[in-house]
Amino acid sequence: MIIKKFQGKTEAEAIELAKKELGEGVVVMNVKNVKPKGVFAFLKKSLVEVTVALEEESERYSVVKKDAQVQSGSTVKTAQITEAWRKESTGIYEKNAGSMGTIEEKLDSLQTLLVQQLNKNEPEQEKKEEPADIKTPAKEESEEKDPEIVKFMKLLYNVMLENEVDEKYVNQIMDEIEKVHKPNMPFDYALANTYQKMILKFGATAEITPAKEGPKVVFFVGPTGVGKTTTIAKIASKFSVEEKKKVALLTADTYRIAAAEQSRTYANILEVPFRVIYTIEEMENALRDFKEYDYIFVDTAGHSHQNQAQKDAMVSFVHCVDDLAEKDVFLVLSATTKYKDLLSIADSYKEISDYKLIFTKLDETTAIGNLLNLKLYTGANLSYVTYGQNVPDDIEKFNPQKTVKQLLGGHS
Repeated sequence: MIIKKFQGKTEAEAIELAKKELGEGVVVMNVKNVKPKGVFAFLKKSLVEVTVALEEESERYSVVKKDAQVQSGSTVKTAQITEAWRKESTGIYEKNAGSMGTIEEKLDSLQTLLVQQLNKNEPEQEKKEEPADIKTPAKEESEEKDPEIVKFMKLLYNVMLENEVDEKYVNQIMDEIEKVHKPNMPFDYALANTYQKMILKFGATAEITPAKEGPKVVFFVGPTGVGKTTTIAKIASKFSVEEKKKVALLTADTYRIAAAEQSRTYANILEVPFRVIYTIEEMENALRDFKEYDYIFVDTAGHSHQNQAQKDAMVSFVHCVDDLAEKDVFLVLSATTKYKDLLSIADSYKEISDYKLIFTKLDETTAIGNLLNLKLYTGANLSYVTYGQNVPDDIEKFNPQKTVKQLLGGHS
């Protein structure tokens, strides 16, 4: 794992420096303002320092056993939390007397919650399944050596399951944490390690970016009823109103009643061009007509992932622009959809095109484990999440830190 700090005038500038050196796969672990030092510090503007992490391919399922090199801006490769790591590598591991430092800020009152739960008796169900007077030698040895950490990891395990993280992914996370566990390691370090591992599993957030030349064509695909049209309106508003980009809206959803009119209404409000597309030829004509634009957002018809004819038609439509313009494809999914159905949908749309993920309706569920499940299952990066019907407000760039905090039982 590579962890490094970068400074810039803004957060965006610091992240850009990180990407130039380490690549697009960097994950932001911490952001803080750094005050200038020295006699003339009052004449200088403060900088933004970001701590980024990059999990190297060879390290994803193995533990790196090298000494940490700790210095300002230096690369740190580690599989254990050392004193130097805690002090210098990232604010996540900083510890003040009797507190968790930055990790406490990240997870709010999670430590208090965990302490309370650790002091409680084991659930009756567990007692029935495994009587207290029966212990295997391995379990007895483990609990004698480190009883608190055993209880803590069991609690984390249950919290993630309650948030509907797939059990096989929970087991992967637990196995990785066990590899770096040291005897008598305080559970706040284990919590920080879990937090870090899960953020790295989400990877970098994939926002919509401009094309190198000409317009970027952005297709939004997904099943019916997930909120594609409203999501497009929110994103179009962000680029058109906030960033002053030239945006055109197209819709190929000619099946759903009033779908085109809904898109037309949003286009009129935003004062951007709108067109209904029935054929591939019309799509190609639209690209020529809007060649001076920055973004062309395309709403597609939702279809059953079990309908092969509709799937074939979607493949032709999405790929008709391949030789004409740069494109992105975003699979829009509802956070309220059953996990089994999400897997089937993800597989179906993978046959159409590579995609990035957008999750909607986060306000309608209390368990968001499917965000991690789908990320790990598909390998696709998450981009945006929505949490209401208000246009353009109820949308934000996917925030892995915030999401992991919720998955571990913290407050949003």
